[in-house]
Amino acid sequence: MKPRPHLLIFNPDQWRGDVLGHMGNPGAATPQLDRWVTGDAVSFRHAFCQNPVCTPSRCSFMTGWYPHVRGHRTMFHMLHAEEPCLLKILRDHNYFVWWGGKNDLVPGQSGFANYCDVKFQPPRPTRPDSHATAAEWRGAPGSDTFYSFYRGRLDKGTDERYYDHDEAMVQGAIEMIRHAPKDKPLCLYLPLLYPHPPYAVEEPYYSRIDRSALPQRVPTPADWAGKPALLRGIAERQQLTGWTEDRWTELRATYYGMCARVDDQFGRVLQALRESGMYDDTAVFFFSDHGDFTGDYGLVEKTQNTFEDCLTRVPFLVKPPQSVPVKPRVSDALVELVDFPATVFDLAGIEPGYDHCGQSLRGVLAGETDEHRDAVFCEGGRLHGERQCMELESRSTAGGLYWPRVGLQPSEGAENGKAVMCRTRDFKYVRRLYDTDELYDLRADPRERHNQIAKPALADVRQQLRERLLTFFLERGDVVPRETDSR
Repeated sequence: MKPRPHLLIFNPDQWRGDVLGHMGNPGAATPQLDRWVTGDAVSFRHAFCQNPVCTPSRCSFMTGWYPHVRGHRTMFHMLHAEEPCLLKILRDHNYFVWWGGKNDLVPGQSGFANYCDVKFQPPRPTRPDSHATAAEWRGAPGSDTFYSFYRGRLDKGTDERYYDHDEAMVQGAIEMIRHAPKDKPLCLYLPLLYPHPPYAVEEPYYSRIDRSALPQRVPTPADWAGKPALLRGIAERQQLTGWTEDRWTELRATYYGMCARVDDQFGRVLQALRESGMYDDTAVFFFSDHGDFTGDYGLVEKTQNTFEDCLTRVPFLVKPPQSVPVKPRVSDALVELVDFPATVFDLAGIEPGYDHCGQSLRGVLAGETDEHRDAVFCEGGRLHGERQCMELESRSTAGGLYWPRVGLQPSEGAENGKAVMCRTRDFKYVRRLYDTDELYDLRADPRERHNQIAKPALADVRQQLRERLLTFFLERGDVVPRETDSR
C-alpha cells in the first residue's frame, strides 16, 4: 500500500471566484496562485459552493452532503458527533490533524478533541480584528458608512507583519511543517478569516491593487423587479445607494488587497512545504466557502438564500501528490465543493464508511476530461414557522453590524424563504418557495441583471431545469446509513 499523502486544506473565508489573475481579472493581485496553476495545480473556473454562508457551506464540504440532507441550513446547526466529518475520518485513519483558524463547523459545546490532534492557539496576543473595533471605524448610526463594512487601510506601525489571528495561524502552520511528525501523514487545515469583511488590509497589500484595473461592478438596480425580496430589504437597510463609484472602487480595492494578502500567506506555506521536503508528497487544496457582493448590485457582505455567481462561485485549486497524474491548467469543468472530500478520500485511499454526494476529481486533474457535472446546486432559506432556523441566537438588533441581513431572517414574508439554485454552463434557475422564481441566460446576461422567468422563448429551458432540479432531489434527497438494524 502506498504511503498516504500529506494534506494541506487552505480555506480562506468569503473569497469570490472571479478575484484571480489567472481567471483573466486584471485587477487581481494573486501571483502565488497564478504561478501555481502554470506548473503544479488545476484551477476550476466553474466551482460552486452549496450554501452562500459559512456554517452550512462548511458542513457540506466536510461531509460531501448537500445542506438539505441533514438540515444544515443555518449558522447554528453544526456537525454533531454522530455525523461524518472529513477531519475526524482522517484522524481515525492515522492522520495527524492540525487545525489552525476559525470554527463554524462543530458545536462550541462539543470541543475539538474528536476532530484534530491540535487546535492551534496563538502563542502571543494578536491584534484585534475589525469586528472587535467596529465602533472606531463605522461612522455614526444613520450614516451611509454604518453598514458598509468598509474600514480601509490598517496601520501596522513598525511591525514587519500585521500580527492578527490569520497571521498567527499561518506562522503556526509553517512551524508545524518544520516539526511534522515522522510516523504519520500530516493534515493541515487552515480556515482563515480573510477576505471576509469588514474590508480592511495593511500595506503593502492596500496599495498593491491598481484601482484603474478593477473590472466594472454589477450596477445597483434602478428597481428590484424580478429580484429576490431579500436583496431589496438588505439594500434598504444598508443605505449605500448614494455611494459614488469612486467610493465603491476603494471598497473593492481593499477587498482585492485582502485577497492579495491571503495569496502571499498561501505562498509562504507552500514554500515551507518545499523547504521541508514534503511538497511533492502533499495534496494541496485551496478553496473558499462562498463569495461576497463587494459592491455588486450596490450591496456588501452576503445573503443566506440568494445565489448570484459572486456569492456561489468560489476559487477551487487542487494539486495532487506527485504520484498522481496532473495536467496543470484552468479547467472549465463544472464542480461543487461536495467534490472536495470525495477527492481527498480517493487520493488518500480511504473508504469513508458512509455514502456522500461528491465525485472524485482525479480524472479531471489528470486532464482526461473536463466533463464532470452537467449542473451544480446551491440552497438556503427556511420554511415559514421554522423558528429554529430564524437565527434568533444572533441577537441582532438595529445597530448590529450584520443587522441588514440577520434582522430580516425572522421575517415570515418572502425574504428568507427556502430556495434552491440549479446552474448549468449557460443558464441559472432558482426555485423559490415564497418569492418569484428566477431564470438567467448566462450567455446573454452573465451578470444576472435580468430575470427571464416569464420569457416565452425560454419556456423550454425553464421546464428542462425544473426537471433537472426534480432529478437532483430524487437522487440526493437523503443518505441511508450503511448499518442495518435488527428486526
